[in-house]
Amino acid sequence: MKGFAMLKIGEVGWVEKEVPKCGPLDAICRPIALAPCTSDIHTVYEGAVGERTDMILGHEAVGEIMEVGELVKDFKVGDKVLVPAITPDWGSLEAQRGFAQHSGGTLGGWKFSNFKDGVFAERFHVNEADANLALLPEGMDPADATMLSDMVPTGFHGCELAEVTYGEDVLVIGIGPVGLMAVAGAALRGAARILAVGTRPNCVALAKEYGATDIISYKDGPIDEQVMKLTGGKGVDKVIIAGGDNDTFAEAVKVTKPGGIIANINYLGSGDYIKIPREAWGVGMGHIRIVGGLMPAGRMRTERLANMMMNGRLDVSGMLTHKFEGLESLPEALQLMKDKPSDLIKPVITISYED
Repeated sequence: MKGFAMLKIGEVGWVEKEVPKCGPLDAICRPIALAPCTSDIHTVYEGAVGERTDMILGHEAVGEIMEVGELVKDFKVGDKVLVPAITPDWGSLEAQRGFAQHSGGTLGGWKFSNFKDGVFAERFHVNEADANLALLPEGMDPADATMLSDMVPTGFHGCELAEVTYGEDVLVIGIGPVGLMAVAGAALRGAARILAVGTRPNCVALAKEYGATDIISYKDGPIDEQVMKLTGGKGVDKVIIAGGDNDTFAEAVKVTKPGGIIANINYLGSGDYIKIPREAWGVGMGHIRIVGGLMPAGRMRTERLANMMMNGRLDVSGMLTHKFEGLESLPEALQLMKDKPSDLIKPVITISYED
């Protein structure tokens, strides 16, 4: 089979590999929709997870099942399925502790394009199909459905980590696709005021549609100073970091009320340390929690998120700004994620088959 791969740090290209083997609990799929991610850029061009050689990229897909293992109960050949970016080992001790996404060790549930070939190929392997896949709902656009792989669950997880609840003031730093989903999630959880940091016009417009009440441009000065001015010096209850860099944490701490929570869902692809301002953190005693988490996964969560889309609670179509057809479009789509032109939110590729 053909796959689009990280050849080494800083270099991508097509490779030929054997079709993966299907274990008794697993499934082999072919993609019907794919979406490149900024994480792919961190992996390839920053070497964020270390050197990888000829590793097929990609972790956002909707697929069609081509083969299932003999112990798979709920899926069959021909089923069209939602494929989460994170595919844990559900029998692991970490899963039993409630952290399946770290099965086998930190980030261990993140298999695709980390330590296992990803979905940017003519075929890809999914472990524990009954637990990790979900049926594509009838009538759902496969292009829209790719957002259920990573963007929606990651953005919503930021709201869960921050424990956003009704009536709170929430700051979302970064309104790329993940941050936009954090804005949408905060609104759905009842946040009263949602301050969103970003500059690209289409992202700003969509953030407002999803519920942002205030837009902050980092080009206009330090984020923390703008937030404190907008809030009359009070700050915010919760912060969700979905963009920026290691230094963004300092600004987040400076605007968080005592007892507040800072939730990071941003992939920190470079640097060694994060600096926390001592005084703003209450000299270590301000009850300001800083948490970070990889998105949860699994069939039940994916089905629930799909149910929200199918019942009109969430519309992701506005995020799909660049649409392509065919597997051969992957290099161009990935380059868009690297270059990030001003009109980009998310590229998506759909793939049709004659059989």
